[in-house]
Amino acid sequence: MKKWTTACKDWERRLVAGKSIIPPPIFADQAEQALAIFKELRVVDLPGKPTFGECSEQWVFDFVAAIFGAYDAEEGKQLIREFFLLISKKNTKSTIAAGIMLTAVILCWREEEEHLILAPTKEVADNSFKPAAGMIRADEELSALFHIQDHIRTITHRVTRASLKVVAADTDTVSGKKSGRILVDEHWLFGARANANAMFMEATGGQVSRDEGWVIFLTTQSDQPPAGVFKEKLQYYRDVRDGKIEDRKSLGVIYEFPDAMIKSKAYLDPANFYITNPNIGRSVSAEWLEDQLKKNQAKKDGSFNQFLAKHLNVEIGMNLRSDRWTGADFWQQQARPAFTLQELIERSEVITVGIDGGGLDDLLGLAAVGREAGTGRWILWVHAWAHPIALERRKSEESKYLDFQNDGDLTIIDTLPGDVAQVAEVVAEIYASGKLASVGLDPEKTHKIMFQALIDAGIPEEICFAITQGWKLVGPITVAERKLAEGVLIHAGQAMMTWCVGNARTVPHGNAVSIDKQASGTAKIDPLMAMFNAVSLMSLNPEAVGSYGEALANPIKILRRS
Repeated sequence: MKKWTTACKDWERRLVAGKSIIPPPIFADQAEQALAIFKELRVVDLPGKPTFGECSEQWVFDFVAAIFGAYDAEEGKQLIREFFLLISKKNTKSTIAAGIMLTAVILCWREEEEHLILAPTKEVADNSFKPAAGMIRADEELSALFHIQDHIRTITHRVTRASLKVVAADTDTVSGKKSGRILVDEHWLFGARANANAMFMEATGGQVSRDEGWVIFLTTQSDQPPAGVFKEKLQYYRDVRDGKIEDRKSLGVIYEFPDAMIKSKAYLDPANFYITNPNIGRSVSAEWLEDQLKKNQAKKDGSFNQFLAKHLNVEIGMNLRSDRWTGADFWQQQARPAFTLQELIERSEVITVGIDGGGLDDLLGLAAVGREAGTGRWILWVHAWAHPIALERRKSEESKYLDFQNDGDLTIIDTLPGDVAQVAEVVAEIYASGKLASVGLDPEKTHKIMFQALIDAGIPEEICFAITQGWKLVGPITVAERKLAEGVLIHAGQAMMTWCVGNARTVPHGNAVSIDKQASGTAKIDPLMAMFNAVSLMSLNPEAVGSYGEALANPIKILRRS
């Protein structure tokens, strides 16, 4: 049995040094046979229609060799079954995809075998089909060998009847496909589709009976914080690459900046653009990238983040738009290693709770702000609840909600009033510790829903307060952003809360600004509003009610104004 590994633990050093991060092929003879075909295919949208062999960088050949060189011809088995390539925009990703799949069809020994390129939209599908069709039309021998059907985006081998079909997920169906080799283009766009996993399972079902099959995922970085299947796949392949997960049947080739360069913002130096653009100097112009960096760097409408994501593969952690909440600029730097509610209780001398929510298509958010014993820092933990109808009505957010559920930060309830009851249980847990000072609720919505549930859970009425919303919430909003900027408000780095902070949009009120749910549109910010409710009470410098027994005996001992 051949020995090989798909890990690349020294990838940071290799990328910075300009060396390959792609392992050599397991079977060199199989790789050479495929490369001989691939290198002769013509890239028709380049001047002079050069072949891949004439116009490609070495990394392209290394990637092709790794794919086809993982096939054990004696056993008829593909030893590496799944590939993942993350590379910056304009590095000829879709053209390479077309060349790889056309090579696969030429080499295919199974008659009437279907090869599939699965794209998220028709436009992306055309990006792969047109280069493949162009490669055939540019070569007399291939033109005689293949039949092209543009209207159904299908290319068929006249002898073996093996085919290459390009399918757009937004217009075509993948049901019943029995494809042996599949390429998924622009995988990041599938991250917003809640049904993407089911779609991929349907598309790859035919590989159960095809030992020679494989799947390739090609993608750029997402122009939104990674979500859904893309987030899951990206993290998995990072772990395989780093050796945290041993999976010799999966190979990830990820062109991204090392963490140290992300923290130091070294990606802004044009001298480092080559790290995520291995085709720089060919299909990627260093001068164009530098010019676009200058043009977008001062923009506050999200264009700069999108430029970084698409052309430098810098992962977006938060949407920072021009009308963002000022506290968002300091949010990520105040994240600390994840901690639980129980850990917050243990570390705090006093805790205030904020609750906010609305209709069934909203989130019901709870935020606990503790004043840390010994340091006086404020520490934040949040959780949210959602009814299934919220996922149905917010299809664009469904994959994010499922991610947050997997993180343990969102609970999707089965029946009402499960969310309200669980919120009351959490508040009761904090109250039982003797450290709860007060609870703040939205007087128009959450207060009416939650108040009786809190009373039934044993929370004294006297420590439940209605926190006025709208422009009157400017004070707590300002306090929160100052505490973040000063470094004395820290949080658990929960992805759900980071998303909410990025969603928040400000509305001017005279010389001040407030955060308005309506201004944020369909993007939810309920847990953030719950945080402001808790901050409103913590800013009053409260005292805890004491021990559990003392709390029961004297529930009115709550607030001491500074």
